[in-house]
Amino acid sequence: MLRLWANAQPQDAGKRKLEDFMPRPLLHALPALTQQLAGLARLHSQHAGEDGSLRLAVTLHDGQLIESVLLRRDGLCVSTQVGCAVGCVFCMTGQGGLLRQLSSGEIVAQVALARTLRPVRKVVFMGMGEPAHNLDAVLEAIDLLGTGGGIGHKNLVFSTVGDERVFRQLPEQRVKPALALSLHTTKAALRAQLLPRAPRFDPADLVMHGERYARATGYPIQYQWTLIEGVNDGDDEIDGIVQLLHGKYALMNLIPYNSVDGLSFRRPSWERAADMARQLHRRGVLTKLRQSAGQDVEAGCGQLRARSATPVSRPQRTVTIHALHGR
Repeated sequence: MLRLWANAQPQDAGKRKLEDFMPRPLLHALPALTQQLAGLARLHSQHAGEDGSLRLAVTLHDGQLIESVLLRRDGLCVSTQVGCAVGCVFCMTGQGGLLRQLSSGEIVAQVALARTLRPVRKVVFMGMGEPAHNLDAVLEAIDLLGTGGGIGHKNLVFSTVGDERVFRQLPEQRVKPALALSLHTTKAALRAQLLPRAPRFDPADLVMHGERYARATGYPIQYQWTLIEGVNDGDDEIDGIVQLLHGKYALMNLIPYNSVDGLSFRRPSWERAADMARQLHRRGVLTKLRQSAGQDVEAGCGQLRARSATPVSRPQRTVTIHALHGR
């Protein structure tokens, strides 16, 4: 049942008739369960970008709004929380704080919904929220997507600002996702200012943990670096990145900042960003310069929700994958 749902297929999609193998109590409960699963995440609106991305505003069963992003090349970025507690000063999602956690079912439901629009062969946990703050639900969703959901393990990307529990628990999982670490600066003091409620990892320690996981899994670590003009785009940061990542099993993703109304931060010129990428390449750090999807429709992470949502606060009843298994 869960496999078909996660792949956006009807429950009678198999060759055998349901009544030939499904227990009668489950067969009778199937219509209600199917309706419940469909109600976990519904499309509120969609916003196409010129880059081929498609940003989705998604309504949850309680009326809260989250965001998912269909990326080029069959990728999907999903949210793990309504809001976020890390409070990154440059992020729209972080401005409103954390409203609630998503259940594992609500996380997988974003994939099921997106697959009704496009194929999805890669899932990145980089949308609204900090996955490490909702670790059990995220790991449960990853397990289903990496088994019944048809997603290759290295195509499941867990993004985090860094958390000891992540480095301890991810290597123990049946499905070991790739790891993306939000770095943003090589300076510990500046990182504490940019990510005020993130664990106080020195950048060198964060890279040490990442390298250990990369060597254990065989997947390079993706380091995320939101480029902000005059903040972390200087030559001193280039030197720091080279010192941290040269010789490491790593990929640096430079992502020019996506402007947010009401915040004074600006993204550097594309020429400056491209020059940084070239310098890092020449000095031995594999680097990709990426555009934040949806910049042309002002749909950076958290912006769709901020424009569309009237927050709803009432008691929640969330559906987890374990609950659907009857455990």
